[in-house]
Amino acid sequence: MDDHEAESDPQEAEKDTPEASTSQPATADLEAAGTQSLESPVNPLATGQIVEGLIVHIDEQGALVDVGTKSEGHIPAAELAGGMTDEGKALVVGDRVAVYVVRPEDEDGNPVLSKKKADYERVWHRLAKAFESGEVLSAMVTDRVKGGLVVDLGMRGFLPASHVRAKNVHALDRFVGQSVRVKIVEVDRARKRVVVSQKDAVEEERRKRRDLTLAALEENKIYKGVVRRLTDYGAFVDIGGVDGLLHVTEMSWTRINHPGDVVKVGDKIDVIVLRYDREQNRISLGLKQILPDPWEQVRDTFKVGQTVVGSVTRVVPFGAFIRLDSGIEGIIPNAEMPGGRDRRPQDAALNVGEQVTVKVMSIRPAERRMTLSMRQVQQAQERRELKEYMDRQHASSRVTIGDLVGDMFEAAEAERAAEEEEIAAEAAVDAASDESPEVPEARAEAVEEAMGEAEVQQAELPADSAESEKTEWSSSESPVESEAGNQ
Repeated sequence: MDDHEAESDPQEAEKDTPEASTSQPATADLEAAGTQSLESPVNPLATGQIVEGLIVHIDEQGALVDVGTKSEGHIPAAELAGGMTDEGKALVVGDRVAVYVVRPEDEDGNPVLSKKKADYERVWHRLAKAFESGEVLSAMVTDRVKGGLVVDLGMRGFLPASHVRAKNVHALDRFVGQSVRVKIVEVDRARKRVVVSQKDAVEEERRKRRDLTLAALEENKIYKGVVRRLTDYGAFVDIGGVDGLLHVTEMSWTRINHPGDVVKVGDKIDVIVLRYDREQNRISLGLKQILPDPWEQVRDTFKVGQTVVGSVTRVVPFGAFIRLDSGIEGIIPNAEMPGGRDRRPQDAALNVGEQVTVKVMSIRPAERRMTLSMRQVQQAQERRELKEYMDRQHASSRVTIGDLVGDMFEAAEAERAAEEEEIAAEAAVDAASDESPEVPEARAEAVEEAMGEAEVQQAELPADSAESEKTEWSSSESPVESEAGNQ
């Protein structure tokens, strides 16, 4: 079974003569439909003929129309098609209308006319002509029925769901009340059936736009386009019924990972035609060519020796690429990685997307190249930290007058204590010599004991006091030795 048959509305054939729509936009081709003009000589009317007449009177019973015969024709109220013109205005005396001859004469000899049937015949003639020529028409969606949509073409038309240009054919209710572009794919007057297609209409209009666009297409000219589809290698852009390829390398002056980083489906963008192969019908487009080149102003943005922050975009065996704020990418060679020339990027633990601080080493706009360094930033940081540490150490080791006075007082106290110990040792020696019968041996032991105690005391003295004490002992004779000599 044909798809159109399976999806047709069973209510389509209920009426033998569908009512003409009051929203019919076009004017009928009266001559093709057999219309007789008022300016033509008076000819006998024939049943089924469509003629043009002038309304001379309107009332509740209908209208009287002068069709060029000896008597005026009558249009019953039911055949006035709502009493409206093709433009949707109310009929008034003086309007010209096309009418269908129902009978050339009635009992009174007056022609019986119908505007409704004239409109119906005009619609059929127009639809048949559009079907033959492939013309695209506008139609209002009036209803959602089983299998598709009902459209108003001046008469009832059917738009199958399979011919609706929608991603979700199960949600057709949203089309009701909207005007759509359709192309007639079937006309069957005997069954009073008209089938239309929205998809065919879109393709037909796209083909016409494509032919016009290709005929006027020029290289190095800017066109407005719409992004239709994305791939890993670029985006297809509709520039007027024809798609061109916007390659990923032509999207930006800087490297990008995926076309989706720059454009999205449905975006309206300006593109320039780079190449047009007429034999292959291939169009290459560019976007970056109509955007400012950041390398042209790079010396105004960055200076050699400047410290900047960037994001890691790629890590390669010979270094790492860093994207700066302007979009320009610079490279950190292995020799400028933290740790020196033998340090590899993976040893520095750099990750894509990581923010790093670098120093600008060189800028070469002609080569579109910028060299950066992390090692020099690290060294500068280490020098600052060392200087701060030395400043703190110097501040903590500074000697004040109070410190010097305190040290002198402590040295004097230690010297006085040593003298007291020396006097006590001499007194002990004298006492021992008086009490012992063996004077020489006793005095010798006393001397040794006193000498030992004196050395202990001297070891406990500050350095300055010990040195002074040593000088006194070496420059004068010991009181004990002097007394022993006397004896």
